[in-house]
Amino acid sequence: MAAVVAVAALGLFVSACATGGTGARDEGPAGHDPVVAGAATPSASPTKKEPTRQDVVNMVKDDPKVAKAVKDDLKPCVADEYPVDVSYGDVTGGTANDIVVNVMTCSDAVGLGSYVYRMENHKYENVFRAEEPPVYAEIDRGDLVVTQQMYEKGDPVSYPSSEEVITYRWTASHFAVVSSTRNVYSNAVGNGGKSAPAGN
Repeated sequence: MAAVVAVAALGLFVSACATGGTGARDEGPAGHDPVVAGAATPSASPTKKEPTRQDVVNMVKDDPKVAKAVKDDLKPCVADEYPVDVSYGDVTGGTANDIVVNVMTCSDAVGLGSYVYRMENHKYENVFRAEEPPVYAEIDRGDLVVTQQMYEKGDPVSYPSSEEVITYRWTASHFAVVSSTRNVYSNAVGNGGKSAPAGN
């Protein structure tokens, strides 16, 4: 009889440990919560997942802030593969992961437009756009970094004259520029080795 009581007590102890013993794991790791429309707190429901690539494509197509020219070029390259790069991460400090989207051309992967979507009022809202190609945006240590290649007349697509790298940081309700770097490339490279003629 004593053995039965001991086993029963041990069972109750194990059961008590199994319920509520996960601690912080109940909330999930910070910065990796699944996106939930209507989440009131940073903790997210395990029944919802982040938007898929196709969801993001549809979101861009339905976005009135996206230029018509970008939407017209947003077509599958092969089968149902769209020319979009999608990144999920924290760049605005919201309650769900932000989505950074780059729309490109199929032929040479030139960036046509870059966008940031933030969860606001239970749905994703466009809070940033850059539509001067070639452009590309990415998340770097919590900041938004946008690279814009600059061309002069006669420059081939593969050899821009310069490149501007702008770093944005979210401040309260919008992105603000925190730094800007411009790299000017040699005109002797990429044009058959011919440099610009010297002035007379």
